[in-house]
Amino acid sequence: MDNIYLDKILSGDRHAFRYFISTYKDMAFSVAISMVKNELFAEEVVQDSFVEAYLSLASFKKQAKFSTWFYKIVVRTAYKYRQKNKISDIEFVIEKHDQSAFENIEQQLLQKEQSQIINEALLKIPANESLLLRLFYLEELSVKEIVEITGWTESNSKVILHRARKSLSTVMKGLTLNLNYGS
Repeated sequence: MDNIYLDKILSGDRHAFRYFISTYKDMAFSVAISMVKNELFAEEVVQDSFVEAYLSLASFKKQAKFSTWFYKIVVRTAYKYRQKNKISDIEFVIEKHDQSAFENIEQQLLQKEQSQIINEALLKIPANESLLLRLFYLEELSVKEIVEITGWTESNSKVILHRARKSLSTVMKGLTLNLNYGS
């Protein structure tokens, strides 16, 4: 298909070059951005590469695929752009970077794991206790609000909440004993 459009362009049909732009623009952008590390720079490289390819079509020998020839132009143009704009590779050394970001990720993973353990424990205790713990601790509702929601008395809610804490503690101990970190 490339050869058909090449022949059309070489015969004077300038509009036939649109085929090459639509076919190769995404891959050209991907190649360019991997080298210049900036979307605007990559767009410039791609545009310059298409212009150069169009102006050099007469010298294309059809021995290689058009895509190979064109991507070679994109790479060469990107190198020139890097040199012209003094773009250099930055070496990533983990010791030089903020450890707090890694600690934050670790903290998030621990919180997620704790949340899963708590949810599992809440499934193992009686429904009224689980409900009270969820409303009181997770939803941060007051005892008065819980009384309104459940219809229980305030003293009954406090007794259930006390039992729920004990039940949850016992179940949590059982669940966390089964965890084997680092093995």
